[in-house]
Amino acid sequence: MSNKAYWDSVAPTKKFTTTFDYDLIGRYVQKNFSILDIGCGYGRTLSELKELGYTDLSGLDLSDAMIERGKKVDPTLNLGVMSNNQIKFKDNSVDAIFLLAVLTCIEKNSDQEILIKEIKRVLRPGGILIVNDFLLNDDERNKKRYENFKKQHEALPYGIFRTDDGAVCRHHSEEHLKNLLAGFETANYSLTTFKTMNGHISKGINYIGINE
Repeated sequence: MSNKAYWDSVAPTKKFTTTFDYDLIGRYVQKNFSILDIGCGYGRTLSELKELGYTDLSGLDLSDAMIERGKKVDPTLNLGVMSNNQIKFKDNSVDAIFLLAVLTCIEKNSDQEILIKEIKRVLRPGGILIVNDFLLNDDERNKKRYENFKKQHEALPYGIFRTDDGAVCRHHSEEHLKNLLAGFETANYSLTTFKTMNGHISKGINYIGINE
């Protein structure tokens, strides 16, 4: 099953659980900023931002079914489907981009790099990138998952695994994420833990970058 097929299949019921600090984000993202949530799912974050008074909100996701669910939940949200990590927005046209638990769904370094390049193109100079994502864990359960997947897919980076319900996900080293985001000026970087979509706990990062 491809990741798109997986997300389409779970779209009616899947609940996302990663959180972030709205007070911290408010220091960098003004209420009138144009905001794009990449990998928006069913629009959970956009709905929360709307409740906080943000008004210019858009979201993209690879799953048609997730977007369909989001439009039913809140028809006022501007949601669309994206493909091949391409963002159909003009250069320098967005003030802030949210990338929340999205890199974990992209297995290959090259595909992650394409997406980050697209984000830099779309963000205006001085625009804000907000990332949260998952780091490598050192517990036995996760190490076993990483090693089992690596044996079957030697060409892919370490840290990729398959969940019990069929999603292929990735945990990252801090070094990899810092290199990936090196084109942004770091405004905030902190370590945290997240509750995953399947109810486990994972190490993670909260990151805010400024487009140079």
